[in-house]
Amino acid sequence: MEGWTYCVPCLMGIEGLAAEELRELGCENVRAENGRVLFAGGAELLARVNLGSWFGERVLLLLGEFPARSFEELFQGVRALPWEALLGKEDAFPVSGSSLSSQLHSVPDCQAIIKKAIVERLKGKYRLSWFPETGPLHRVRFRILKDKVSLMVDTSGEGLHKRGYRRESNLAPMKETLAAALCKLARVRPDGNFIDPFCGSGTLLIEAALLAGNIAPGLRRSFQAESWRDADPQVWRRERERAQDLERRDITFTATGYDIDPAAAALTLENAQKAGVAAWVRAWVRDIRDFREEGPYGCVVCNPPYGERLLDGEEARRLIQVMGQVFQPRRGWSYGVITPEPEFEKLYGRRADKRRKLYNGMIPCQFYQYFKAETGARR
Repeated sequence: MEGWTYCVPCLMGIEGLAAEELRELGCENVRAENGRVLFAGGAELLARVNLGSWFGERVLLLLGEFPARSFEELFQGVRALPWEALLGKEDAFPVSGSSLSSQLHSVPDCQAIIKKAIVERLKGKYRLSWFPETGPLHRVRFRILKDKVSLMVDTSGEGLHKRGYRRESNLAPMKETLAAALCKLARVRPDGNFIDPFCGSGTLLIEAALLAGNIAPGLRRSFQAESWRDADPQVWRRERERAQDLERRDITFTATGYDIDPAAAALTLENAQKAGVAAWVRAWVRDIRDFREEGPYGCVVCNPPYGERLLDGEEARRLIQVMGQVFQPRRGWSYGVITPEPEFEKLYGRRADKRRKLYNGMIPCQFYQYFKAETGARR
């Protein structure tokens, strides 16, 4: 696994955060593109990024890229790649992928041709006519974008947003990778006072606590590449120990969640326990109308229900007006709200100090941030 190029898909809008974290993890040749970040490294970095990436969706080994506008070009390009460097005689290698803005637009046809080309390559290398595919799983993923083919092998297995703590959730949960990005953008600190007044299943609170304690998000799960024939278990053991050595357990951080649903508050505490951050997370039953800033400083980040999720449009807009009333500009306090509502600032009553376009699932949203004591002058 030495000297490979890896691809880390990420949510649109957080490519910069993903690139920054990869550099901090020690990755080389980091390059951000739309919806993904590339880096170079060996087995240690493969394990380190799987264990420690907050914002990546998975880690894919990039076997090769080439242009293809016909099925013959696709077949020959795939067959030219060194599949035998990854795939043994018995390894399983199902193929899946996507095509966008390309001549080769039929995904099922592309899947079949890519599978056939890999088999032909392996036949020539192993002198076999048939492969049982009963061994370790190597999921082959392809992306064809504007006639450029990318061939990758998934090293993660389940997506990296599966941290291992959220086995149960309420309606419309936020993806863990997006929650971590919002916490990072809000500059969560180890001595912070973090609040989510719509806590749901506690995802924002838990991701904030993990960030504050520098607890690697993948420590409580396993990864597909650990089962591969050339995987060195000592590498994975060392990287887990490295991550644990970097944890900060003596922090003064607090994360407080509120929700009008008692079941949500209880679920938040249950998930915090599973994530190993229960010492820093609290949850109470409280309506947003009863929100009050307590203490000299605080960081509020929330994903309020809205028309496309849990409330009808009018209820969601009234909720934004309430937030504008209870989230008052105050020195030492900041507020961040992610929402698809196009009239958010008008309803909230103040212009944001900063805003950023993000996607919550397939829904385009804006993350509105308020952090100035005197804020929100209308332009």
